[in-house]
Amino acid sequence: MRRAVFFLTFLSAVVLALMGSVVVAQDAPVVAVVTPYLAQPGTQSLVEGFQAAAAEKGWAVNVIDTAGDVAAVISRIEDVVNQGVDAIVINVDPVQVAAGLQVAAAAGIPVFGMDAGADPLLVTNVTSNGYAMAAETATYVVDRIGGAGGVVMFVFDPYPPVQKRGIIADAIFANNPDIQIIDRITPDVTDGGIADSRAKMEAVLAANPEPGSIKAVWAAWDQPALGALQAIEAAGRQNEGIVIVGIDANPQALDAIAAGGNFEASVAQDFAGIGAATADAVARYLAGETINQRVIYIPTTLVTAANVADFLGSK
Repeated sequence: MRRAVFFLTFLSAVVLALMGSVVVAQDAPVVAVVTPYLAQPGTQSLVEGFQAAAAEKGWAVNVIDTAGDVAAVISRIEDVVNQGVDAIVINVDPVQVAAGLQVAAAAGIPVFGMDAGADPLLVTNVTSNGYAMAAETATYVVDRIGGAGGVVMFVFDPYPPVQKRGIIADAIFANNPDIQIIDRITPDVTDGGIADSRAKMEAVLAANPEPGSIKAVWAAWDQPALGALQAIEAAGRQNEGIVIVGIDANPQALDAIAAGGNFEASVAQDFAGIGAATADAVARYLAGETINQRVIYIPTTLVTAANVADFLGSK
């Protein structure tokens, strides 16, 4: 009899423990991350940083990539709202997906920007300071070419974090009257941006065949800079001293800088830090905290031949 009572007591404890586990699992926040830019290395790192931080918190994370289709982000947001997620994180221009954000707001689901843009419909946006990064790389170009010569720019105005970089670079180059902007190119980023940037740079090289006619390439992120590098090397013009700079310091860019060729500088963003800080902002909000900062900036570092070795080991 005692054994039977003991067994039933033990069984009840096990059942209660299991029920407790189920309750915890059911109570764990579910967060959706929606982006059209997962083909970009920087976005991949952002998402991985968020996932790592979320895993430590016991969250369930649903990553949705619309593969370059910005309009599709709206319907994907509507989908996850209908699924009843606890929070949504976007990596896209909030203005372009305002209809989806309004659906989330009506349902009382908070939306956070992860390297997106500031918007009243977002709780906050966690990102790097695009103005500062563009200023560093654009002034690097100005100094390297002595404030004179032709510059090719690669920009992407449809995405706010990148658009603001182009605006600052425009202003800095315009402040140097002896610098001429040869072309201001917006590449196709469907496949990441390298291939189309290379093709467009090949066209610029063909239109400017004289050595010294192109002094520098300023790219708002690394993929176009790498495409331009490929085009310059394929054309056999790598010894003309064309200076190339990018932003992101992705692994390919770091290798190119370390090689000592035309690609001279980039800016290392702390993508993992942005992802983790976004997760922290979500956690704070879900815990009832009011977040007053419309934008949360994560520090960056200019990478050149002088310090690239410090980053190669951590890529």
